Amino acid sequence: MKKSFDVLILVILVIARVRIDTLADLVLPQRHEDARRLVAGWWPAASLDRLAHPETDPVSLMLIVAAMGLLVVYGVVDSFEEERRAKTIYRMKLALIYGIITLLVFGKTILLINLRHLSGPASYAHDGGVIQTEATIDYFLNGLNPYVEDYVDTPMAEWGFGEYRTALYHYPYLPWTFVFSAPFYLLSWALLGWFDERMVYLPLFALTLVLTQQLVGGRREKLIALALVGLNPILAVSVIFGENDPFVFFWIVLALWLVRSTHSGRRLTASAALGLACASKPTAWFLAPFWLLYLLREDWEGRSWPERMVALWQQAWPLPVVFGLCTLPWFIWNPDAIVDDVWRWSAGQGPTSYQIWGWGASNLVLAFGGVADRFQYWPFIIPELLIGGPLLWFLLRRQLRQNTMGTMLYGYGIFLLAFFFVSRFLQPNYLGYLAAVLTLAFLAEERRGNEEM
Repeated sequence: MKKSFDVLILVILVIARVRIDTLADLVLPQRHEDARRLVAGWWPAASLDRLAHPETDPVSLMLIVAAMGLLVVYGVVDSFEEERRAKTIYRMKLALIYGIITLLVFGKTILLINLRHLSGPASYAHDGGVIQTEATIDYFLNGLNPYVEDYVDTPMAEWGFGEYRTALYHYPYLPWTFVFSAPFYLLSWALLGWFDERMVYLPLFALTLVLTQQLVGGRREKLIALALVGLNPILAVSVIFGENDPFVFFWIVLALWLVRSTHSGRRLTASAALGLACASKPTAWFLAPFWLLYLLREDWEGRSWPERMVALWQQAWPLPVVFGLCTLPWFIWNPDAIVDDVWRWSAGQGPTSYQIWGWGASNLVLAFGGVADRFQYWPFIIPELLIGGPLLWFLLRRQLRQNTMGTMLYGYGIFLLAFFFVSRFLQPNYLGYLAAVLTLAFLAEERRGNEEM
């Protein structure tokens, strides 16, 4: 009996995706009433009454039913797979996975965007990635510095839990997110009269899926990669609620897609794309040393160190230049403000810092009385350096022995995981991002395959 690993992966991911969404729906206030108001003009009231369910709303339920139907079809199609029809079967499977992702991720995101438009800007969205970022766009377009201004008079003030709302006084992300989003903000307000930051994130996630498929060779591997990234249980939550990790991930995937080209212009553009990722969120910074070593893969052997540095600069110069163009204006404008928001807030060094949080070893500091409460400072920089320094050296030495895209991404993923494990907070959304990185580490090929292209 033929057993297809892609079927197993897809079944597990769909089940996880549906269950996570239905559990998330339980904590969304007024979702039933809001969903009913949203569709009342065209959905019969009797049907809505019959579909009433404590775990989810009728619209989400229908998206789930349709996705489950496509999953059944996927299994049936796989059962009839034959070698002579392999290409046709592959295309059908690819379409079915895209269909499931469209229903469970894109459909759910569009639903929450519309529910938020109906209910108010502080609802159905992530606080930093959507609500606060929209406020920074408004500040930016009005000539104000988002790192100087506070957010107490924005919809952010209506979101969160009491003492934990320290982000009201800090914008912890870097400028590229709100700078890139500003034109879409203006266009959406001109055409629709409103805007949701997920209108930017969602198309970029669609492009991420297309590029991910092209990074992987082999039909089975393409299907698995698409499912693992598109239905990643945590990354999909980031898309649906509007956390900004998928935004950063897009620029990294774009850089990976571009760097595979032999054309020097596209490879320079790859470093520029990574510069944009680094100008979005510090999580991208940790890829830089692995990226720089990867760029030297063809210029390492038989070269002196000065020759290597010249070759590296010729390929990598757009990275620091683009990063500088995006961030230096804000640093020059008010260096203390951007350092305070991006660094001191997350490090716990200010009067209104981010708390010890998440699933990492920082909980041991709380458990054994290293601090009096979650908001106190503790020098996590010490374990970060003690563990991160030797690990970075080891991973770079490992990459030097096999300097491939997969090894580069694996080193980045493991280093970032270890660093955040011993940092002040290891957020669940970081793990979804890491899982996507490691998916590409295991499945991305060094050169574009030509079987299905």
